[in-house]
This record gives sequence, C-alpha cells and structure tokens, in this order.
Amino acid sequence: MAESLMDVKRRIESTKKTHQITSAMQMVSTSKLNQIQKHTLTYQVYASKVESIVSHLAKAHLMSASAGIASANPNAISVSELLTKRPVKRTGLLVITSDRGLVGSYNSNVLKQTNDFMRQHHISAEQAVVLGVGGTGADFYKKNGYNVAYEYRGVSDVPTFKEVREIVKTVTSMYHNEVFDELYVFYNHFINRLSSGFRAVKMLPITEETFEQSEKDNRQAKDSRLDVGPEYEMEPSEDAILSAVLPQYAESLVYGAILDAKTAEHASSSTAMKAASDNAGELIDKLNLKYNRARQAAITTEITEITGGLVAQE
Repeated sequence: MAESLMDVKRRIESTKKTHQITSAMQMVSTSKLNQIQKHTLTYQVYASKVESIVSHLAKAHLMSASAGIASANPNAISVSELLTKRPVKRTGLLVITSDRGLVGSYNSNVLKQTNDFMRQHHISAEQAVVLGVGGTGADFYKKNGYNVAYEYRGVSDVPTFKEVREIVKTVTSMYHNEVFDELYVFYNHFINRLSSGFRAVKMLPITEETFEQSEKDNRQAKDSRLDVGPEYEMEPSEDAILSAVLPQYAESLVYGAILDAKTAEHASSSTAMKAASDNAGELIDKLNLKYNRARQAAITTEITEITGGLVAQE
C-alpha cells in the first residue's frame, strides 16, 4: 500500500529531528576529540622521558641488579616483582572499551581482537582474569562466563592521571596477590580521525619485550630531542631510582593506553555520527523528492478529474 502524503511528511519531520541530534552529537564528539588531543601532546613529553630513562636503565643491565630490592611496605608490590617472570597459571586481560554505544565499530573491534588474541595464545576462560575499563567490555565478558575480577566505569572524557592511578594501584595489588601472573592491556590505538588500530601490550611483568613494544608503538610520536642518553650519574643509588621510576612507568603504560583509547573512542563517535547525519540528509532528500512527486501526482489527478467533469457537462 502506497504511503499517503501525510505519512511521507511525518517521515521527513522525524528524519530531520534525527539529523539535528546526530549533527549535535558529532559536534560534541569533535570538541572532546580536540580537547583530548591537546592533552595527549603534553602527556607524551612525560611518557617519553619516563620510558627513555627506564629503557636505558635496562640496557645498562641495572635491572639484573634490582632483583633484591624489596618494598618498604609489605602490602605493596616490589620492584623485583615488577621485573621477575613467574610461572603463568592465570593471565590478566585489561580490556579498555567505552561505557556507551554510538561509537561505530570501536567496541566490537576491541572485543573481537581480544578474543582472537586469547585463541592464538591458548588462553581459556578458566585461565583468564578480565579487568574491564568501560562497561561494554565488562558486560560482554560477564555475559560469556568469564571471571571479571575488576571493572571501572565512567572514565572521564579527558581522563586524569589521578583517576587512572587508582586503576593501576588496584591492578598491581592484584598482581602482587597473585590473582594473575601476567597482564596484557587491550585497546584501540588512535591513528587519525578516520581510523584506529588494535593494540595488545604486555604490562606485567615489565621485561625487555615491554620496552621494545612500547618503543615501537611510540617511535613516530616521540621527538628525538626528548631522548635521554644511556649514561647517568646515580644519586642516591640505582636501587632508589628504580624503586621510584618503575611504578611511574607502569602507571604511564596504563594511563597512555586509556588516553589513547579514549581519543580513538571520540574519533570513532565523531565519524559514526557524521555518517549517520549524512545518511539522514540523503534520506531527507529522497523523501522530499517522493513527497513532491506524490503531491504533483495528486494535483495532476485533481486537474484531470476537474477537466473530465467539465467535458462531461458540455
């Protein structure tokens, strides 16, 4: 049954309202993206310094001398724990997703790639300990019967170092208490406003592989002027430096991942809302054309009927 003129008109009005909403959401997401990109640029200076110092300490074989360093707090994780591999019984999976939808394929890509990673590394549901940053990932793994040992929802649009420090504190405490024996971080890396790429980074224990992967991932973003030479004068001691710098490095890994993932989320949301706005605009044009044709056909029919009536009267 053909739509009436009134039905088409209602669809046009409804689609126009949808177009207004998606356009507004696109503007909001773009504004958030611009804010977080400015914040990311300043953070990269700090992250590059910490990474460069810790990496060069490792290259200077200072890590091997740190095996005996113990924490002053028995409940806190020690430097030796951060550096020492142990038999892997359970693997921690820190999965970073969004709390909401309307972000295109952002969440589905992270979850699919994380599941592929588990299959490739033969990590079963019984061996996996999921830590969800963002409600989508936590809800997905709960629904599928995984052990979700920790979840954090409501990450700020521009995450602060303070809120991420609480996440790192919880994660390292769980590692210290042997809830899991190694930890990987999974997230979408921001490439540009139109694309992102999945990353899986080993966070704990901190090994040469961690430094190599981090250096590889951030090489393009790093400014050569930030590089720190491998020669240091140690004050007060190598142990004290490692005790101070290594926890900061662990924090920078998680914070950088969350900051990167949030940037990709805003970009994905902006792109998805632009696509929705464009589709709504195209649909409005088609409906307007359909409405005008139907209206013209109705007018033509009326004219024909009037003309026919006049002819019949003659």
